[in-house]
Amino acid sequence: MNVLIVDDARVMRKIIANAIQENYAVDSSGLNLTEADNGQSAYELSQSRKFDIIFVDWNMPEMDGLELTRQIRKSGYHGPLIMITSEAARYMVMEAVKAGVTDYIVKPVTGHKLWEKIGMYFRT
Repeated sequence: MNVLIVDDARVMRKIIANAIQENYAVDSSGLNLTEADNGQSAYELSQSRKFDIIFVDWNMPEMDGLELTRQIRKSGYHGPLIMITSEAARYMVMEAVKAGVTDYIVKPVTGHKLWEKIGMYFRT
């Protein structure tokens, strides 16, 4: 499984990566985690590699998670794209869905929440 984790906060990227690794079956040899610290580099990675699932932070400098989602969807990516946000207001969720988000996780992020979302889209 190829996973892209996009967050401008290095600590959050590591928390997400560690949570995924800890919960990925018994053998993590089939797990490839890629990290990006901004929307632009994430977009470029999405154009040069195939990802099975993408986790995107909402609030980032340069290109926020909504714009990144729009650009990735516009380029033809059809896989799960999970928004990670500290806000869960209904209008924000609706805006994210309109942009092309498949699902969202409200911070704080836990391994259980991440794995629950991954399990919705893949048999693990």
